[in-house]
Amino acid sequence: MSVSIKTPEEIEHMRVAGRLAAEVLEMIEPHVQAGVTTGELDRICHDYIVNTQDAIPAPLNYRGFPKSICTSVNHQVCHGIPGDRKLKNGDILNIDITVIKNGFHGDTSRMFVIGKAGIQAQRAIDVARASMYLGIQQVRPGATLGDIGHAIQDYAEAQRCSVVREFCGHGIGRGFHEDPQVLHYGKPGTGMTLEEGMCFTIEPMINAGRRHTRILADGWTAVTKDHSPSAQWEHTILVTADGHEILTLRKDETPPQEIAA
Repeated sequence: MSVSIKTPEEIEHMRVAGRLAAEVLEMIEPHVQAGVTTGELDRICHDYIVNTQDAIPAPLNYRGFPKSICTSVNHQVCHGIPGDRKLKNGDILNIDITVIKNGFHGDTSRMFVIGKAGIQAQRAIDVARASMYLGIQQVRPGATLGDIGHAIQDYAEAQRCSVVREFCGHGIGRGFHEDPQVLHYGKPGTGMTLEEGMCFTIEPMINAGRRHTRILADGWTAVTKDHSPSAQWEHTILVTADGHEILTLRKDETPPQEIAA
């Protein structure tokens, strides 16, 4: 793998792109409620990215993807295509945002709950968020990609959830998907050693049931084979001299200091 080390100038561009991606999730939150369609959420986000942020929605036409955001509902794992589906009470929804600004990508996603989620769905949401942060907490120069994957897998499986294997985090910068691949499972001390200036996403997909997935006929939407709820959270991370910086942190978000096993 040839991993790009970002220059100080490139890092500043990454900070801007990351902040814009986070702001899209902040903007869309009040619109996520029962009765709205995922297609309407896509339209609102597209208009905001293009007209307010003067940025580009990276998913649109990426390898043929037809929309500007990904919306994955309930047992959909990732890459859900926005459309006519109306959200209803009890649904859980992942909205995945990637924007391009000045040639650089910012990539982030979060879960939303419409009304009150079922017990399994809420557990998947909580475990996915906590496991993402446990993975982020491993990021520092000298740590390895395996340290990240192990922290996520160890926690998620201890909570009786499973980690999706078919999709992973990725390097990011001028490219949407760069090296390295960031697996959300693994063994400590294995894999690439992290260096200051690396940028990548950590985005575990956690299922309440078994880990196995399949792709729907649209060629994009991944779902759990057993129809169990799935949840995902994602941040873009910069490796700094003494640790890490979350480039897509939202204003209302405080990373947990400790996560109970």
